[in-house]
Amino acid sequence: MKVNSSIIFKIPLRFFGYLRKKRLTLTAAVELPLRAELFGSDQMKQHGKTLANSHELSPKRLQDKLLSRLADNETILIDVCRPLTEAIVTNRLIAPAEEWLLDNFYLIEEQIRTAKRHLPKGYSRELPRLLNGPSAGLPRVYDIALETISHGDGRVDPEGLSSFVAAYQSITVLKLGELWAIPIMLRLALIENLRRIAARLAVDRINRDQADHWADWMIKTAAEDPNGLIMVIADMARSDPPMVGPFVAELARRLQGQGPALALPLTWIEQRLSGAGLTIERMVRLETRQQAADQVSMSNSIGSLRFLSAMNWREFVETMSVVEQRLGEDPADVYSRMDFTTRDCYRHVVENIARNGSRSEIEVAGQAIELSRKAAAGKGEEDRAAHVGFYLIDKGLPELEQMAGLHFSPVRMLHKVFRIFPLPVYGGSIIFLTVISAAYFTTTACTDGLQGGMLWLAGLL
Repeated sequence: MKVNSSIIFKIPLRFFGYLRKKRLTLTAAVELPLRAELFGSDQMKQHGKTLANSHELSPKRLQDKLLSRLADNETILIDVCRPLTEAIVTNRLIAPAEEWLLDNFYLIEEQIRTAKRHLPKGYSRELPRLLNGPSAGLPRVYDIALETISHGDGRVDPEGLSSFVAAYQSITVLKLGELWAIPIMLRLALIENLRRIAARLAVDRINRDQADHWADWMIKTAAEDPNGLIMVIADMARSDPPMVGPFVAELARRLQGQGPALALPLTWIEQRLSGAGLTIERMVRLETRQQAADQVSMSNSIGSLRFLSAMNWREFVETMSVVEQRLGEDPADVYSRMDFTTRDCYRHVVENIARNGSRSEIEVAGQAIELSRKAAAGKGEEDRAAHVGFYLIDKGLPELEQMAGLHFSPVRMLHKVFRIFPLPVYGGSIIFLTVISAAYFTTTACTDGLQGGMLWLAGLL
């Protein structure tokens, strides 16, 4: 009996279609999961400082790569789940990590939709990007998210994240926009990790399906035509199956204990492995260990996605923000007693001034505090100029903008005029348009022969 060349193993064809479209091989598609050395709390703090020292920012505004990567991740995850669903329907054995993926796929889809909603086109272009390293061209805060997940094996917790970011900021202060971007970047990194695990699961599924195919054929041949079993084994040898954990473990599981005849293909596998110093038993152990590691990474990543939805990110940003801490030094002691929306409004003013000026956010916040302190020393803490808000949203704003070296574009100049003289601009524009309209209609009426009092009446109307 010979293998018909038209036989196609039960593999995720859409997954292969994606690889062909992207011109990728299986090796290129299966990137390693985000799984580095596990760090404790103290190690993560030290790593945060090391990472901050290693980061070098690019002066250029580069193309946004995160949205296209998110779309690729979604495609891979969907295409991997389809054959897994078919395996469940046909009562085939699936790995624990595959079961986790299927059971929680609704959550992953929900998180992908959330990521798309919170990551509009061009959003990440405003974030500082890295000049070199594995994450070159990507936002700095995205690399922070990748490192957080890598050294936690997909697990993110509030205390660990806060201590890691605080340690990073002890060397390099993050911008307000970067702090607010941490949740979405963690979400993208977790989806990236799930994609990498899923791609590996897809390749393992291909190898297990191949082992199932040969096992089914051999068991059937041993029962119906024992003399033809040697030909089936020869056909398998000519097909040069991969001597990898999923294939060897699945074939051994199916054939061991099935009788002396079916021990022959296992003997051939043992001989193939011996050349690399391996045995079937060791391959089975390695595969079991690999499945356990994938299950832990999968469950941690899915659990972290749930955590992202439950965490109070307002509190996190305010706790981590150096600008928030600086504005909290308000001499009038008013800022800290304001509600979140008002404080956030103040911080956005600092952010905008720093973006269009020559000072950093912490420097702008410090200048606002110094101005309010001078006013408090000269006029008393009860004076309105002693409140930091006087220099952020009131009449002291021009002085702060001048100190920060703010550059005004024509549009910003118009906006500034509108803000300083709102009533004259609003009323004057109405009067101007009214006069122009009246002059036009009066001139038209005069041309048509209307004279005297009737002409004045038309003009008045």
